[in-house]
Formats: sequence, C-alpha cells, structure tokens
Amino acid sequence: MSSRTLSVFVLDGIPEIQRGDDLVGVICGAAGGSLQPGDILVVTSKIVSKAEGREVPAVDRELAIEQETVRVVAERVHDGGVTRIVENRNGLVMAAAGVDASNVADGMVLLLPADPDLSAQRLREGIQRTLGIEVGVIVSDTFGRPWRLGQTDVVIGAAGVTVLVDFRGVEDTHGHALVVTAPAVGDEIAAAADLVKGKTGGTPVAVVRGLEHLVSGSASPGGAALLRPAVDDLFSQGAAEAYAAGFAAGRAAAGKAVAESEAER
Repeated sequence: MSSRTLSVFVLDGIPEIQRGDDLVGVICGAAGGSLQPGDILVVTSKIVSKAEGREVPAVDRELAIEQETVRVVAERVHDGGVTRIVENRNGLVMAAAGVDASNVADGMVLLLPADPDLSAQRLREGIQRTLGIEVGVIVSDTFGRPWRLGQTDVVIGAAGVTVLVDFRGVEDTHGHALVVTAPAVGDEIAAAADLVKGKTGGTPVAVVRGLEHLVSGSASPGGAALLRPAVDDLFSQGAAEAYAAGFAAGRAAAGKAVAESEAER
C-alpha cells in the first residue's frame, strides 16, 4: 500500500515588506537552502501588495472599494456600517473587493495585487532563476464562504501548480462514474498553509512539501481556473438584490400586461 506524507512549515526571518522590495530575494534569503524541487510556496497576498505599492490612504477606502468593484453581489446595512460583497476586476467575489486595513500602517488600507496570477508567475520564475529548482507558487487571501461561518485562506493567484483537479468521468471504487467531483486542491493547500502561518505571527510565507505531482511548471492555468463562470453561478446575487430584481421585473410585466389590455379594448 502506498503512503503519502505532507509537511507544511513557515519561512522565518521575513521582515516587514515595503514598496519596491525584492520579494524573490527576501523569500530565497529566508529559505536559506531549505527549498526542494516540487515544493509549493504559499505567499500571503498582503506582502505581494505591499511590494507592489498597493497601499492607499484610509480616507479613500470607500473610493478604493468602488474603483476595484465591477459588480455588487450583495449589500447589507448593519449597526457597524455596510457590508458589501462584490466582484472585483480579477473576477474574485469577496467582501469589500479585498480592500483591507489589517497588518498595514495606520491611516492606510491595502488593495489586492493588480494581477495575482502574474504576481505568482514572477515569483515562481524569480525563485527558479535564483535557486535553479522547479517550485509552485500560490498567492493566498482570506475569504468568507456562503453557508458557513468563519473564514479560510484560498487561492487568488497561482503559477506552476495545479489548483483544480477534474475527476469527472473517472470511476470510483464501485465502478460509478464521477459526475461533478473536482477538488479545489489549490484552496486546500492555501488553507493548510494558513494553519502554520496564522494571522498575527509575522510569517507570511509557508512551504508545502509532498505534493510534487501538483507542481506543473509553466503550463499551469493559474488561480483563474477556480473562478466559476457567471453563466454557471446559481448565486450571482444576494437574496435582497435578487428579490428586488424579481419584484421590479414583476411590476414591469404587470404594467406591460395592463397596457396591452387597454390597447386591445
């Protein structure tokens, strides 16, 4: 019987990242020769955003959310303010378009990387040039989830690693063909890495070892492979937004019917 072992550990010694910092150099320096071919590095999006200069003044937070939003999915007013679930320019559906005030300087907020897949690709290529080994890179961020409390880390960008495994058409142990099974292994890797990175430990990079079969080189489609196409999204609106749209459509249809009836008379 074959067995598989998975190990996950953080890279210590990564300093506070500033605009323009060389993330490849910082990560390779922190690794200190500990990386192996087939490792997957999970990098918190915050340090990528900081290095890319994605900080903006906090007074512009609402404007930043608006500029990063292409579609409002749901909006709810509560005692603490307004929660907005939106789709951002990279197709990610999340709260406040990912604009975040945690782990940044006072008076500033942080936007997500402009192109998380490109950021991951640059990191992967830089590490490969520096160390001469093939690795996968995941850029992760924290998401809430429909139907469940709490948050977990997921993939927002990836390079050199398979993030979705499609088992549709494969037979299970009873000979039944799988119809919808497609594990989001990238999200599972990101979540596993967050167990050792944490949110307050100052360790924004983790290494996942033991999944060499998922390290796919430059052929990887990136984190975009995990985005559900809008045409297949059964929950493309929040409950209140869907109700309002249905109510408006019903009133429009009723008005049209009345007008047609009067015209006939």
